[in-house]
Amino acid sequence: MSRKPAEKNGRTGWRFCAVLLSAVLAVPLVPSESFAQEQRRTLFEMLFGRPVGREGGSGREYQPRNRRDFPSAPRERSVTRPQPARKAPSVVQMRTAKPEPAAKLENARRVLVIGDFLAGGMGEELVNAFASSPAIAVDVRANGSSGLVRTDYYDWFTNLPQFINETKPATIVIMMGSNDRQQMQIGDIREKFGTEVWFKEYERRIDELLALAGRQKVPLLWVGLPAFQSPSLSADLVGFNRLYRSHVEKYGGEFVDVWDGFVDEAGKFVITGYDMNGQQARLREADGIGMTQAGKRKLAFYVEKFVRRHLDSAGPDLVKLDGSNLPALTSLPALGIDAGQVRTQPISLTDPNLDGGDKLLGDAPLAAGPTRVSVVESPRERLTKRGEMADAPAGRIDDYRVAPDTTQAKQ
Repeated sequence: MSRKPAEKNGRTGWRFCAVLLSAVLAVPLVPSESFAQEQRRTLFEMLFGRPVGREGGSGREYQPRNRRDFPSAPRERSVTRPQPARKAPSVVQMRTAKPEPAAKLENARRVLVIGDFLAGGMGEELVNAFASSPAIAVDVRANGSSGLVRTDYYDWFTNLPQFINETKPATIVIMMGSNDRQQMQIGDIREKFGTEVWFKEYERRIDELLALAGRQKVPLLWVGLPAFQSPSLSADLVGFNRLYRSHVEKYGGEFVDVWDGFVDEAGKFVITGYDMNGQQARLREADGIGMTQAGKRKLAFYVEKFVRRHLDSAGPDLVKLDGSNLPALTSLPALGIDAGQVRTQPISLTDPNLDGGDKLLGDAPLAAGPTRVSVVESPRERLTKRGEMADAPAGRIDDYRVAPDTTQAKQ
């Protein structure tokens, strides 16, 4: 009877050991992620203290290991104050104030500008250049794609007489040719650009246009073409400018050469160059053909000088004096023999006989008595007549006379 409880306890012990062994064997040999976190957390706690408050999360706080040695300070809450919005720095743009346009006079002399897209841009800036001149008005009649070749698109030979009758210009400015490097319709034949027949017909059309413009008997200006970015195009435009210059001068007009204003020292095309004020500016568009605002103003500056010279516009307040509005000269005394003044006839500078007179004023003897003639010649007369110069005073630096030897006299 006494052996049964002992066997029962022994069996229970073996069962407990078996369950414990199975639990140990069920634990993986590689520590799990939660186990590693617990180990790291324990190490962090050993260094900085135990966590207080929420378990897990980034907002937990740690207390030191010895609270007596390190009293905890009261926690301060960070207060975020609203910051005033930053203002963007103000950019001050320096702009040149344009003069207020002046009212044009009824009898203002008009400038007619015709041509293609270059003439249109140049004409716009020419209008601004003469905005403050009441005596000069500018009329721009340009067509961007026009020229002397495609008369089927735009016929200048028909439109120019109409523009002249409408504006009654005092000066005519022509600028075209940028669109003329293409085949030309001559009768029933389409002639290729660059042939001898093509240039012969082109010169005939230049003369015809100049003849229409010359009927007004007014100053005629032909503005040359500038360089373009394409080397072949620029080479052809050089030949065009030669034709324009020779033909316009034959009709008594003037050729305005603008080539040097849009190339560098080597004669090559430039996009950026000097503007009319001598400052570096972009003159041409990205395509190498069109003009920027600075380029158009530079073109107009070339033409403006010629126009002002022909129209004699030194300023709006210029007054021309003639015999009707000369001021009276009352400050000069009246001429007369009694006043001791001698009347002389005007002497012509081109008359070899000095207007018939062969004697200078004062050559005749005075009426009061005979002329006194000095017998002793003056130093000037001796120098000019015989080349003799008066002796220098004794002791002067130029006195080269030999002084007498006083040593022998003493002996």
